[in-house]
Amino acid sequence: MKIFTILIIIIGLALISFNITQVNFSAPFAGESLVALITIMASLCAVLIMLILLVSKRIEQKVKARK
Repeated sequence: MKIFTILIIIIGLALISFNITQVNFSAPFAGESLVALITIMASLCAVLIMLILLVSKRIEQKVKARK
């Protein structure tokens, strides 16, 4: 599960870096730039969710170790 989570984070970061190059900063809300911005936001959400999952698994392991 940990490897899968890290893989999703890496893919998300790759998508973010690729889509940043696709944004036209002179007109960010027009045409292809809007699609790139939406994809950047979706990738950021996925990365954030995976980071929360990693932290929650770490907390779960520490709680089990205490018992």
